[in-house]
Amino acid sequence: MSLARTLLQTGLLIGLHSAHANPVEEVSTVLDRFHRAAAEARFDDYFGLFAPDGVFIGTDASERWTVAEFQAYAKPHFDRGRGWTYTRTARQVNVSADGQHASFDELLDNASLGVCRGTGVLRRVAGNWKIEQYHLTIPVPNALADEVVKRIRSTP
Repeated sequence: MSLARTLLQTGLLIGLHSAHANPVEEVSTVLDRFHRAAAEARFDDYFGLFAPDGVFIGTDASERWTVAEFQAYAKPHFDRGRGWTYTRTARQVNVSADGQHASFDELLDNASLGVCRGTGVLRRVAGNWKIEQYHLTIPVPNALADEVVKRIRSTP
């Protein structure tokens, strides 16, 4: 077989593989890149993974940020080289039947907060997965829920 033919067939096979890539793996890769960009304080890479109309919902009830609002919050931290590190310990991804949306939930480890949970939705935008919503929470063990609720209610 000629070198040109081998290269052509290899290229076609790679092209076919890319055209039929596993969307669950694609979404998981985007989320891994999202966390890595945050940990390395790479502002453009991090925010480039959001859909233009995306939102980030933080752990405090007041934290619901549009991309522009979240950028304003994060920029001073990232400019000083301070991001945030959340390491995935588990993840589930579900892709819609039409392949245009995906939802996920993931358990994360953070040095300060311990076990956290990220949930959200991604949407295909111009063929690329973009984060439409990311919601970060701190799971509360059921045995502690009553006490946590009392403390929250007593906070002005």
